[in-house]
Amino acid sequence: MWNRILLLVLIAFSWACKGTNEENTIPVDNFFRTQDKAYYHVSPDGKSLSYLKLQDKKLDLFVENIETGAINQLTHLNEKSISFYFWTSNDELIYYTEDESKERKSDLFVVSRDGKTQKQLSANEKTRVRVIEDQLIDDKYIIVASNKRDSTVFDVYRLNVRTGKMDIAAKNPGNVTEWVTDNKGILKIAVASDGVNETLLYRENESLPFKPVISNNFETTLQPVAFSENEKDVLFAISNVNRDKNALVALDLKSGKEKKVLFANDSLNVVDAKYSKAKKKMIFVTCESWKKEKYYLDDSTQVKYAAIDKLLPGTEWRIMDKDKNDNVFVIRTYTDKNPGSYYLYAATQNKLKKLADINPSINEKDMSAMKPISYKSSDGLTINGYLTLPNGKKPTNLPVVVLPHSGPGGRNTWGYNADVQFLANRGYAVLQVNYRGSTGYGKSFYAAGFKQWSDKIQEDVNDGVKWLIQQKIANPKKVAIYGNGLGGFIALNCLYKNPDIYSCGGSNSGVISLFSYLTTIPPFLKSNLQMYYEIFGNPETDTDYTRFASPVFHADRFKAPVFIAQNPKDPRVNVAQGVQFVKELKKRNVPVTYIEKEEGPNPVLRQQGRTALYKALEGFLQENLNKK
Repeated sequence: MWNRILLLVLIAFSWACKGTNEENTIPVDNFFRTQDKAYYHVSPDGKSLSYLKLQDKKLDLFVENIETGAINQLTHLNEKSISFYFWTSNDELIYYTEDESKERKSDLFVVSRDGKTQKQLSANEKTRVRVIEDQLIDDKYIIVASNKRDSTVFDVYRLNVRTGKMDIAAKNPGNVTEWVTDNKGILKIAVASDGVNETLLYRENESLPFKPVISNNFETTLQPVAFSENEKDVLFAISNVNRDKNALVALDLKSGKEKKVLFANDSLNVVDAKYSKAKKKMIFVTCESWKKEKYYLDDSTQVKYAAIDKLLPGTEWRIMDKDKNDNVFVIRTYTDKNPGSYYLYAATQNKLKKLADINPSINEKDMSAMKPISYKSSDGLTINGYLTLPNGKKPTNLPVVVLPHSGPGGRNTWGYNADVQFLANRGYAVLQVNYRGSTGYGKSFYAAGFKQWSDKIQEDVNDGVKWLIQQKIANPKKVAIYGNGLGGFIALNCLYKNPDIYSCGGSNSGVISLFSYLTTIPPFLKSNLQMYYEIFGNPETDTDYTRFASPVFHADRFKAPVFIAQNPKDPRVNVAQGVQFVKELKKRNVPVTYIEKEEGPNPVLRQQGRTALYKALEGFLQENLNKK
């Protein structure tokens, strides 16, 4: 099927106008422009709209009256930047700020909708806070998880938004990785992990102890979605227990058995499911193959959403937020060639109001289509991915940039991708590979990538390049590979092992040593360490493999030009080790482009860092692919 789609793409491009030139080369900044307005939320009553707006190089919090259009600016930040915020009632919002330091010191505030009253709930905390239940309980509490008692685990607290006092509601015994409340904010579920096996624990009320319900290996998904309000002791969950693909099920919390399957399909993987508190039922699931698609469980929701489809033809859209009555929605649109826009939708009037374009600098007519592809790996697995061909070039003998995604797990998805469009605009065909170990293709495909990070995962990527060459799309002498995080790890390994395939390559904040990667896992993820060992190997017992798989130990085997970018404030990256690796490469006369770029919560500094990164990458590829 995908080969047929690809053939149509090739025909469409075959008589396109001549090659890319400077006139249609879009400036780097246009692709990575910071949004002036973002993070829209609707108040529970649907009367107010909040958002973050760029003011004097900082994102400040604003609230707008939807009916009158009156706007209040709630914050005037000078130092720290807002990391997240939410409505906790119709009249109050809570926002969380972080500074630029490596410790990410944070503050927590509650502010009234009109901005006239504000209270600081915490100051310069080095600990992290996760919100579990954001709606007010007894007009004063929200439920949060924090690692303030012990940096390695998250306990549950009742945070009094009037006083800032945090009272512990559930103490983590050391192995709980997730807490879940019911629709009234009562803590009922804990998910415990020994690193390999996960156990779902349940209690009927907060006076009872948690009891185990069901245990599964971490390869198995059992993701709580919502409690049933019509049936006692029933949890709706996304599950692939005893099946390969994710389904939506109703789980009996007394027996641990599936009570009902609400949606399942052997060829479709459920990636999301939505519960309506207003309707007190599950209303749809989202499945993802090469694109995401909704499957409805409620007829009235299907009718309502069909009306939105008619208002937004030719676009994909997602509900980013809504009021408690399912009447006022914040909607984001997008396509593969358009980063999209935000809209406010009123269901009762069936009217849309545009709020903002996500990146008005992008004209979709200048962008390139992202098309699904599939091919067979050398050992017979079907590997899926995406191919983006540059506009205005005949789709043969093209320079190619391969972008392996990061991990563990994860996958490339269809939609607007600034990295992809930036590269395509520079005249490169862009190949994205969902190699084995990627999520979304079933449990067995995910597990097939375990401990294959220096073996079959790289072979899957290489097989994609060979397929492109066989299709005569790729110029075999002009192939680069580049990735972020573990995508950079894959790129560097592919580069030095396959000099016959890749002309150059590099990484951005890439893993260069599995030893360092596994020892810099944050304290609150230590309970997952055994899982990481299953996926990557144990550096103590699999020392030889861990060394073999880490590109930092193979500087002597690199020949092709290398691009390395690092963020000196990234706690997961050993910057000194990266600098030493660069020195070792240069000692061996390997051409190296090295850049340190700042990244953090400040949007202006983040854009400056991105601009520096992509201008350097543009020059690197121009030098090592286009001039060959």
